[in-house]
Amino acid sequence: MTRRGQLVAIVACLAGAALTLYAVTRTWSVRVEQRTGLSDLRTEQTGADVQPWLVGLAVVALAGTGALLATRGAVRRALGVLLIMAGAGIAVGAVLARAALDAGEAGAAAAIWPVACVLGGAAVAVGGVLAARHGHLWPAMSSRYERSTVPGHPAPASAGPEPQSAAGLEHGETNTDPPGPVKPTDNRAFWDALDRGEDPTR
Repeated sequence: MTRRGQLVAIVACLAGAALTLYAVTRTWSVRVEQRTGLSDLRTEQTGADVQPWLVGLAVVALAGTGALLATRGAVRRALGVLLIMAGAGIAVGAVLARAALDAGEAGAAAAIWPVACVLGGAAVAVGGVLAARHGHLWPAMSSRYERSTVPGHPAPASAGPEPQSAAGLEHGETNTDPPGPVKPTDNRAFWDALDRGEDPTR
């Protein structure tokens, strides 16, 4: 259940912040000024033009959502409170912007995009509530990658036995290592073993 709640919170915050960023960059107001003897002057305003800080709150929501994955405990719950405030700020800002907006000839867009911002802010706030209430119970992203420190944990395998020395070859000892290239320092022992009729590679 904790993983499901974490997933719901992350998706809600991401979707809400993304919806806000998209809606706030759409045209909310279109004003047309008629000029005698000249073409009409058309002025468009986006949500970011009306309330510039809506973009900032949406970016804060995105950053806070990413931080939820990398933190744990009380820090994660504090981020939940921050997301609640960001979501509430987005919703309230969109309502205030719409109330003070002269939509002009924007038509339905003057209502659709502010409402979309309100919904986005609400989604961010819901995700923040989940994080503030249950965030300390969610698993941390890095926990699965931490190395085990349990006593008795098998140590990494060693690189292998040391190669037998040339002195051992001179006394007729058997080399159990796999055959390999003879080092220059072992050339004398190699030829001495051949003179005695021994196989120096064994």
